[in-house]
Amino acid sequence: MAEGIRKARIVREFQWVGRDLMASGLLTLHAGNLSVRRNGRVFITRTGSSLGHLGAGDVVETPLGRGQRPHPRASMELPTHLAIYEATGAGAILHAHPPSAIALSFVADRIVPMDSEGAITLREVPVIRARNVVASPEVARRAAALLKDHRVVVVATHGSFAVGQSLEEALSVTTTLEMSAKIALMVRALGGASRRRRRGP
Repeated sequence: MAEGIRKARIVREFQWVGRDLMASGLLTLHAGNLSVRRNGRVFITRTGSSLGHLGAGDVVETPLGRGQRPHPRASMELPTHLAIYEATGAGAILHAHPPSAIALSFVADRIVPMDSEGAITLREVPVIRARNVVASPEVARRAAALLKDHRVVVVATHGSFAVGQSLEEALSVTTTLEMSAKIALMVRALGGASRRRRRGP
């Protein structure tokens, strides 16, 4: 009974975070994935699930150790999630496709927020460039290393991986990233970046 109650609570958290991601325009219909770490296990969205319409069967439980047999329906990004959990103290991971941050990743090797909230919350966001960006061992290795010291990374042309102690925290980081990226793009479009640098903070 207690196990069923725990799973139901986890599913509810996945559901509202998934709905917020979709409502915020941070995903396409079958993109992105969510996971949490609980008592040496990982709960993660199944491959091909729609984060805006998750049911109980869309959240699967799988071993935390990378050498163990994973759940056959776990997200294809499971190896990246496992690498991040192994390297960090994260309790949750959120992989989204924030469009403004992805746009900046085409032209920048790091995203440095120009707005006050982004600067305080994120400081700077590394951009990972890799030959293969989806379910990539290279991305898994580099994201795990960078997320020891950062709250979120962006995989160039693809999307972001954010960490937190809860999915709510990882969602907050992701929405801050997207807002900061959007503001940076607007400032660039207005021609204000160089003027801001001359005036100083």
